[in-house]
Amino acid sequence: MVVRLKQFLLLSLLAGALAGACLAASQSSIVGTPAQSENVGARAGERRKVVRVVDGDTIVVSPNEKVRLIGVDTPETAHRKKSVACFGKEAKQFTRDAVEGKTIRLVLDNVNTKRNHKDKYRRTLAYAYLDDGTMLNRELIRQGYAHAYTRFPFRQLAEFRELERAARAEALGLWSSCPLN
Repeated sequence: MVVRLKQFLLLSLLAGALAGACLAASQSSIVGTPAQSENVGARAGERRKVVRVVDGDTIVVSPNEKVRLIGVDTPETAHRKKSVACFGKEAKQFTRDAVEGKTIRLVLDNVNTKRNHKDKYRRTLAYAYLDDGTMLNRELIRQGYAHAYTRFPFRQLAEFRELERAARAEALGLWSSCPLN
């Protein structure tokens, strides 16, 4: 009876230690977790330097990781099979001016946990925050450089839809100069 009690206690301690280690590992991902970002806003996540802007919604951070901005779809500028779309150059330039050569904070969305925070092209899916706390994803839509990309769920979906609606209503950015599809 005493041996079984000792075995039970030992197994309980091991299970608790393993659960704690798994929790700690899941919260120390490459970039900040959504739980962290909800608690401390744009201060959560890992700071990374932007080394290149691929297009308005895709950046490369050091050392060499492609990041796709969650919930944002800017007109194409870098697609092999498509020509440069209306307002694509402006969207890319906006992103370049905002982040290229600068250090940003990347925050993951727990909606993408099952996908390991990657899209089908193996780009990391993240929200990008500037030093002043501004979320780049949000600004691209708010200022009319992007559509809200709602094909996949994400934490800011309702807000991004509303920002797009407002940009359309005010004829900002691409909504002022591009034909509607």
